[in-house]
Order: sequence, then C-alpha cells, then structure tokens
Amino acid sequence: MNTFLTVMTVILVILIILLAVLYFFGRKLERRQRESQAMLKAAEQVVSMLIIDKKKLKMKDSGLPKMVIDQTPKYMFWAKVPVVKAKVGPKIMTLIADERVFQVLPVKAEVKVVVSGIYITQIKSVRGGKLETPPKKKGFLSRFRKDKPQTKK
Repeated sequence: MNTFLTVMTVILVILIILLAVLYFFGRKLERRQRESQAMLKAAEQVVSMLIIDKKKLKMKDSGLPKMVIDQTPKYMFWAKVPVVKAKVGPKIMTLIADERVFQVLPVKAEVKVVVSGIYITQIKSVRGGKLETPPKKKGFLSRFRKDKPQTKK
C-alpha cells in the first residue's frame, strides 16, 4: 500500500510540472501570436487584383520567393499552403491566402482584398457579383443515411 501511494505521488508531481510547463509555453506562444497579428494589421493595404489561379501546394512547390521559403519553420516545409496567383496592376504575383479567404476567393474574377505583405487576410468586394460561400460539408454519418421522401398520412 505504501508503494502505491509513493507511485501515485510521483505521477501527480510529474503531471503538475507538465501542466505548468504547458501553461507557460502556451502563454509565450499566445503573446507571440498577438505581436504578429499587430504587425499584420499595421501593414494592411486594400488592393484590387485579378485572381488567375488558386491551389494548395507544398511550400517548396509554391513559387514563393526564396527568402520567404528560407524563413519558414521546418515543420511547415511539408505542409500544404493556400497559394493564389494574381495579377496586381501589371505584375503577376504569388500570394498566400488565409484559409477562410481561400475557400471563397473566386477564380478569374477581379476582387478587392486586404493584403499584408504577401498574405491575403480578407476579401472586401468582388467586381460584378457577390461572394459565393462554399457548400457546407455533410457529416460522416449523413453520407450513409438514405433520404426518405416525406409522405403525408
């Protein structure tokens, strides 16, 4: 019985230390995220552009400048990022889009977007129409359910 209490105490102490480390690490990441969001807000510009193409590509295949690829963390190197090719004025540029923006961004349309560096943060307007929201995905189990026609009795 005495060894059981000793083992449980050691496990409890390890869990408390682990939770404390995670708490402080989370606070540090949260502060870093707030600082980066402030930097993005400071560099925002509204730009009109013609969207040529949009794809999800790996960072090395994205066609982004070498400096951007070199600055990305190693864990992001194999992740797929939403890449948008757009004509901004006379130049064709490769930009990275926010995930929510990427889903509703129309291809072959002129849009006004908020850009911060090479990052598209939001859509202001679409010329000649309105934004189409993507269809909502069905749940896993709803694929297997059969739609029964409603009959009145």
